Amino acid sequence: MSDTSIFLLINGWAGRFPLIDEFFKGLSNDYFSLVLSCLVLVWLWFATRDRARRFTQQKAVLTSLVSVGMACIAMVIINGHIFRDRPFNVLPPGSVHLLFYQPHDSSFPSNFAALMFALALPIFLKNKTWGSLLLGLAIVSSFGRIFMGIHYPLDVLAGAGVGIVGCLVALGIMRALQPLITFLIVLLQRVYLA
Repeated sequence: MSDTSIFLLINGWAGRFPLIDEFFKGLSNDYFSLVLSCLVLVWLWFATRDRARRFTQQKAVLTSLVSVGMACIAMVIINGHIFRDRPFNVLPPGSVHLLFYQPHDSSFPSNFAALMFALALPIFLKNKTWGSLLLGLAIVSSFGRIFMGIHYPLDVLAGAGVGIVGCLVALGIMRALQPLITFLIVLLQRVYLA
């Protein structure tokens, strides 16, 4: 099956069940999932009194933020060289069930998926419970972008790939800067910000 035929299969379900439409419109919009994920990061930063566990979670949160930064840099570079029209701009009128406003930036890769996966993966590597929640949210909300008619499946997969690469680069950076990260967290703990 081609990217377009898979898109049409998934998006073909949009508009059939109002409750499912509203679910994806709420979950996969530009704000809800990203804001919820950021709130989880804040929770993890302050969540436990166990010093060792708290330190590990705070390192994971910092890694997540660096990962998002790396994904953003990659997206700027990719979007500067590749532009792919959105499905609703290319496919015949009436074939796309659009449940979202019409973005004008490149469809490939999905910025949304890149950010969600870049944010979720570092947490998943250190805290399976919260990381699984964030990773599940990344998968379902990114799928929702296809369902709502604004991304092809390949756009979302490429975005997830950018998020994964962002995570790997962030892990390398955090390993290289380990003494500085430890000093920063200890300093923040002393002034009650960690």
